[in-house]
Amino acid sequence: PSADDLADEMEDVDFEDEGAEEPDAEAWETEDDEGVEDGMEAQDDSEVTFSLHSASVFCVSLDPKTNALAVTGGEDDKAFVWRVSDGELLFECSGHKDSVTCAGFSHDSVFVATGDMSGLIKVWRVDAKEEVWSFEVGDLEWMEWHPQAHVLLAGTADGNSWMWKIPSGDCKTFQGPACPATCGRILPDGKRAVVGYEDGTMRIWDLKQGTSLHVLKGQDGHQDPLTCVASNQDGSLIMTGSVDCHAKLVNSATGKVVCVFKMESMAPKAPTGEGEEAESNSVESLGFCNVMPLAAVGYLDGTLAIYDLSTQSLRHKCQHESGIVQLLWEESSAVVYTCSLDGAVRLWDARSGKMISEYRGHSAEILDFAVNKDASIVVTTSGDHQAKVFCVQRPDR
Repeated sequence: PSADDLADEMEDVDFEDEGAEEPDAEAWETEDDEGVEDGMEAQDDSEVTFSLHSASVFCVSLDPKTNALAVTGGEDDKAFVWRVSDGELLFECSGHKDSVTCAGFSHDSVFVATGDMSGLIKVWRVDAKEEVWSFEVGDLEWMEWHPQAHVLLAGTADGNSWMWKIPSGDCKTFQGPACPATCGRILPDGKRAVVGYEDGTMRIWDLKQGTSLHVLKGQDGHQDPLTCVASNQDGSLIMTGSVDCHAKLVNSATGKVVCVFKMESMAPKAPTGEGEEAESNSVESLGFCNVMPLAAVGYLDGTLAIYDLSTQSLRHKCQHESGIVQLLWEESSAVVYTCSLDGAVRLWDARSGKMISEYRGHSAEILDFAVNKDASIVVTTSGDHQAKVFCVQRPDR
């Protein structure tokens, strides 16, 4: 038969009726659709799901004292304090007018601070569930509580870092270069802070004097914006990560660069033609192990690199299918946790470079996560509008 004959025959068949006669076919169809739609959701290893956010959830912190409470902030301009055990809402940190991108508890869990992109920062007293202080700065880049005092440090897009006593509001500013202060960390001694900037420079500030002790720029600094900073347990070493794919190890006392970890094969490739994007890569997160001289660096191309600090060499490369968003070390072991754009949390043994376990449950990328003190639970936040609690304790660890 010719193509035309076939076409005529096809017209005679009433597809809708045929489907209706076979209920099996219909049921089969819907199941199929669901499978495609839910792809990543099929497996849910989580114990608790917190779903009061109505848009992407950007940040999460656990209260340091009991690890029983979480605070999450999201693109819906909302922040919530809730119980980790059952996802029960304690109170809403209301009044934000922009995406809440920073949230955290004070060292003793007395206060919780929430900050939105427009620069509105609010502090709440947790037991009374009431706001005790608020302040508006320029566009907010990051925010962190002091490790021993009711003092809050924040970095803004105009290059300034701000420090406040809470709840009195006594204030100090540290003027950086005229470009965003992209990341910052108070050192364990509580007297100094390290701040990284968009122009590739890094400064170590004396918090009491308000002066900069060391400035790393030019060859000592990075070629591109800094994305993350970390320090080891005693604060003697600082590590900085950047869009330039380098991680630099710095002696915090002298301000000298001890070594530079480069991923040679991972340097950004030059664009191949007009209008084609270069494959981008950058250091997204880094951290020091507390129990061995190891550091971990997570890259946007999905590489987790474990570096040996004593030999300043690459020890393991652990590959992820998609970009690493953040990494955290377990407090008292050589286990490093990663969360990535594929929606999974993974645990890695830094000694062997092998993956210990993997947890799924989100249907979109994980944007932030926190691990409790005894490394028994992980709390994640995601682009799927949810926060989840995973139980990661294992008898053999």
